[in-house]
Amino acid sequence: MATALPTTLGQLRKSEFTPERLARSVKDELRENLIAKLRAKERLFPGIVGYEDTVVPQIVNAVLSKHNFILLGLRGQAKSRILRSLTTLLDPACPHVAGAETRDNPYAPISKFARDLIARLGDETPIAWLSPSDRFVEKLATPDVTVADLVGDIDPIKAARSNQDLGSELTMHYGLLPRANRGIFAINEVPDLAGKIQVALFNIMQEGDVQIKGYPVRLPLDVAIVFSANPEDYTARGKIVTPLKDRIGSEIRTHYPESIDEAITITTQEAWSRRPASNIEVPHYIRQIVEQIAFSAREDKKVDKRSGVSQRLPISTMELVISNAERRALLHDEKLAVPRVGDIYAALPGITGKVELEYEGEMRGADAVIREIIRASVASVFDQYFAATNTQQIEQWFNLGGTVQLNDAQPASGSLGELQQIQGLFEKLSPLQINGKSKPEVAVSAAEFLLEGMYAHKRISRAEERVFSAAEKKSRNDQAANYAEKMREREQEVDFAAKNRTRRGFN
Repeated sequence: MATALPTTLGQLRKSEFTPERLARSVKDELRENLIAKLRAKERLFPGIVGYEDTVVPQIVNAVLSKHNFILLGLRGQAKSRILRSLTTLLDPACPHVAGAETRDNPYAPISKFARDLIARLGDETPIAWLSPSDRFVEKLATPDVTVADLVGDIDPIKAARSNQDLGSELTMHYGLLPRANRGIFAINEVPDLAGKIQVALFNIMQEGDVQIKGYPVRLPLDVAIVFSANPEDYTARGKIVTPLKDRIGSEIRTHYPESIDEAITITTQEAWSRRPASNIEVPHYIRQIVEQIAFSAREDKKVDKRSGVSQRLPISTMELVISNAERRALLHDEKLAVPRVGDIYAALPGITGKVELEYEGEMRGADAVIREIIRASVASVFDQYFAATNTQQIEQWFNLGGTVQLNDAQPASGSLGELQQIQGLFEKLSPLQINGKSKPEVAVSAAEFLLEGMYAHKRISRAEERVFSAAEKKSRNDQAANYAEKMREREQEVDFAAKNRTRRGFN
């Protein structure tokens, strides 16, 4: 049975929470608990994937060095989650003087309220307790943040009720930073803070001085301050004041997942894929295509590199893909919902809103650009399974006039009947472990993936209504344009050769 925590200062003095233990600074506490985890070979920062050999070692070094640090990275790189996970390095419970806004150490109070309370009540001073999550204070920096928000302000109502002078510490309403005393204070997107706010921050980091409306208040705050920022805002636009940057001990750069497998692990962890009252089975190739969309978008010239492509894109896309498969199963009273490639196109609204386009992309249109990216992603994953597969028999079936339509209007059994008409189709699905015993929903999804891959490689064509047919033959206009282009190239070669002969003649 767990021992009850002390509720008064007298009980606290007799407990394991000695003055020496509570005298540790937050950074010392983080360091000691980190060392204990490293020696015990415990996993650091659970839920963070892909940073084991890059970002995590740098964070460990910063904590061991007792640094304030900043995480630089594009959106969707788990910066905020990393900062929140620092609470795993705090003690399970931390005592403070009950009612004190600054969460004072009972043995060394810093506020006048706590000092007066202890002087009046002595060992009967009430003690409250903070959990690790209570000791994490987070603020999203915006241009309208004021010094009063972060540091504090004079409260005239409090002064009137208590008959105190305005300059008295008891009339002050403390901001987020003093309320984060003995904890971690995280500021996201720090370059968006006004310059005077940044100056107030580095003054507190360096001196511990707090000025509220011109009244100096000496508050030796014990706070570990951490930041996050977008590299573009942090460096290119120069919106962070140099003295604050100089007082940040470590600058750690985050990154997107470096492999498809890492990205799949993150999306599987974050996406809402287990739905109540629905049996959902997501094929691995669907997961690969969804992640490949993000990888391809990050390399596409029509996508803004400075904005980045958030890892939230595949997470939202996967949720929409599963939802479309779930909707199809509900419409046809099917017990199993299996996503298909067509469901990825249905998830287009979840993709376009998370991609910032360059001028060329804006001219093309977001839908057109994303469709090209999806098509390229399908082709890339298709090659991993069917690079050595001969699809000529399937192409010949379409060339002889065969067509097949796959949409949500018919159940999986109906689509399976249409697909079985294509000669040699299901024999080619062995890389996906599809056989005669496979469920119709699984078999149809695999067959559609094969057809979509062939369409991505232009071996067959597909209409917007998801009707697959023979590949379009080049029109006479296209042939004429190609012929004219070849003739121009030949004329340029002839002119180049003639100039070379002339030069040789003069020499």
